[in-house]
Amino acid sequence: MCTVCGCGQIGAKTTVQNDKHAHSHDPHEHHHGHHHFGHGAAGVSVAGYSQGRLVQIEQNILSKNDGYADDNRKWFRDHGLLALNLVSSPGAGKTTLLAETLNALKATIPLGVIEGDQETENDADKIRETGVSAIQINTGRGCHLDAHMVGHALQDLPVERGGAVLIENVGNLVCPAAFDLGEACKVVILSVAEGEDKPIKYPDMFAAADLMILSKIDLLPYVDFDVDQAVEYAHRVNPHLEIMKLSAKTGEGLQEWQDWIVVRARAAAAVSKPAPANPKKHAHA
Repeated sequence: MCTVCGCGQIGAKTTVQNDKHAHSHDPHEHHHGHHHFGHGAAGVSVAGYSQGRLVQIEQNILSKNDGYADDNRKWFRDHGLLALNLVSSPGAGKTTLLAETLNALKATIPLGVIEGDQETENDADKIRETGVSAIQINTGRGCHLDAHMVGHALQDLPVERGGAVLIENVGNLVCPAAFDLGEACKVVILSVAEGEDKPIKYPDMFAAADLMILSKIDLLPYVDFDVDQAVEYAHRVNPHLEIMKLSAKTGEGLQEWQDWIVVRARAAAAVSKPAPANPKKHAHA
């Protein structure tokens, strides 16, 4: 069980699906020498464990995740790729924003997407309609992606040097904050249809993020949302947090977001080392 959030259950499986096939990972079996520790690790249950023991288990889980995240980070660096981890509550507009971003940038830089959801391949199908390759990870009972899942997905995701891998995490403002995926930046998306107090209700996520996008600003005339208060709360939690305001529907603010990605993708390519001869032989192979 994932003691960070309690999401994992005995027998849970993670499924990775690309354009051609799907394969499942049982958390109780070894795959490529590793456990899917975040979901059903060792089959433990919270019941009967002391608080100290739960803290130790949580530390072990996050420590293993950080090791896999470092492997992913090196892989991204060696391949000259920018990796972004997009996080939000369900319904904040991640997939719509992602699709608009891909349509605008696919002729400018190479792109690939990793989609995280508990079930269905709906979001990956929407992304593939843009012509960009997408890998769907279904986490089952799990409420977040972890670095090991992402490492497996990277083996099937073709993205050329100088591009960007955009990871759409499971909709959740709690657990994804704790799990480093090896990304360069976490981007938290807060829609104006939500409360402006989200940054102080879920501070870990906003503290971990590098950029906050206020989405669906076209709805501001119709909702009770205080933009200035949301920004103040966000900066109270994270004084260095960058903030953008945009609407995927009207296009307002999208150019700033697209430029932000391109600048960082080109910088990642400029400082990268030569890629290994066989891109599938990285730390998760």
